[in-house]
Amino acid sequence: MEPIILFIFVIGFLFLGVPVAISLGLSSILIIAFFSADSMSSVAIQLFTASQNYTLLAIPFFVLASAFMSTGGVAKRIIRFAISAVGHFRGGLAMASVLACMLFAALSGSSPATVVAIGTIAIAGMRQVGYSKEFAAGIIANAGTLGILIPPSIVMVVYAAATDVSVGRLFLAGVIPGIVAGLMLMIAIYIVARWKNLPAEPWKGFGEIIAGGKESGWGLFLIVIIIGGIYGGVFTPTEAAAVAAVYSFFVAVFIYRDMGPMTGIAWVSEDDGKPARIGFSATVYALAFFFVWMILSFFATSDWEGITLAGRAQLGGILAVALGLAYAGWRGNSVAGIPGALLAGLPIWGRNLSLMGRNSFAAFFNEDTRKVLVDASKTTVMLMFIIVNALLFAHVLTSERIPDAITELMLGYGFNWFTFLIAVNVLLLIGGQFMEPSGLLLIVAPVVFPIAMELGVDPVHLGIIMVVNMEIGMITPPIGLNLFVTSGITGMSLVRVVKAAMPFVAVLFLFLILVTYVPVMSTWLPYSLMGPELTTSR
Repeated sequence: MEPIILFIFVIGFLFLGVPVAISLGLSSILIIAFFSADSMSSVAIQLFTASQNYTLLAIPFFVLASAFMSTGGVAKRIIRFAISAVGHFRGGLAMASVLACMLFAALSGSSPATVVAIGTIAIAGMRQVGYSKEFAAGIIANAGTLGILIPPSIVMVVYAAATDVSVGRLFLAGVIPGIVAGLMLMIAIYIVARWKNLPAEPWKGFGEIIAGGKESGWGLFLIVIIIGGIYGGVFTPTEAAAVAAVYSFFVAVFIYRDMGPMTGIAWVSEDDGKPARIGFSATVYALAFFFVWMILSFFATSDWEGITLAGRAQLGGILAVALGLAYAGWRGNSVAGIPGALLAGLPIWGRNLSLMGRNSFAAFFNEDTRKVLVDASKTTVMLMFIIVNALLFAHVLTSERIPDAITELMLGYGFNWFTFLIAVNVLLLIGGQFMEPSGLLLIVAPVVFPIAMELGVDPVHLGIIMVVNMEIGMITPPIGLNLFVTSGITGMSLVRVVKAAMPFVAVLFLFLILVTYVPVMSTWLPYSLMGPELTTSR
């Protein structure tokens, strides 16, 4: 009886328009107060325990990193790189938008942030070269969902907190499915482009790819820091999130200078001569190489014996100096002019370091920084309020043994892993139309996870299936969050956005079937690098 009353409370509150978090928390408290043998003190204990969850601490840091990356102009640089790579295919600008969403997803961990950051620029660009507004909006709405599949992913962190599955394994598990989903969308775009004779961008050569890669390199290197740091054993996913937030702030304010007190001030001015520019670029490339070398060599040799920091620094320094000298000689067309160029570049360094020093304190209290912090705080409070109440709801489910009862019922009706996954997909697809992903996942995961373990479904595989369902839920009405975000940035009505997104939703449905019944796609990479989460059998 208690399970029925609990779900009646939740559904009733939701239909009355009560926010999801309050619906979950209030329903749980009413059940504990009037129907359960559990003590009301357990409410305070569960809320305190949930708020102390170390895994969930990654969420505010990833939200903050995403906010700095979205505000700091990283998106436009990523789009340039994506266009240079695939823009010359028919329908290339749309395909580049998908690639840009994939790359930004690896920085943000958020689907709406990906839609806003990439869509604001990409949709306008597609309109200028002849794409219809509906086609451009449909592409971005669907490609933006990759923000929660390609690691790092806030939704994966939530699933890990609800089920005690390794965040590191989940992040790795999302790599191959994320790439496959992006490629499937690109193939669909190419087919439509051939059919509708959509335009292709001119091929600008490999030089443009290199230039785009250099311009977006500081932003894209965050992927290496997060993924390499976690799997190189340098830090945990939560610590990686904190590092990502600090790095994103530094890049947005001091390197790209798209926000903060140094906004619009270029590193190299028009008054600097050619030797000074060459010398400055040579030292930048040398320092960047040394920085990348030290990080990547640490990740690669962390388990090797006899490899010291001094040894890696010495070799990296020699290679960096050689690279800088080679660049200065190549661009200066004279080996003899290398010393002069390097000396001429020093004033540029002095000017910029002095500028950064004078503005380092002001950068923390600038209006742009304050706005990013406030926006990130609002998002974090909203997410954490939902999560804490959902974890209280999960506690009630567990204390009333509801998952055990459902497991026995499903096994009694002859469910196996195949039919069980069909049921999970149907449940999540329906629920995803009405609820925010984190809240829905925290409600469903504690119920289906024990059943999945009983039927031999891999826990990491189940997590990816649930994340893909959340993707589709974000672009299906009436509560699809990406639909509202896309409508906001395009000025289109919600109905028009839904119609625009639907053709490509079919691609994601096909992808969901592929992910569901080809588990190796999700499990091969994490288990090859980190070993199995736990032994299961089918």
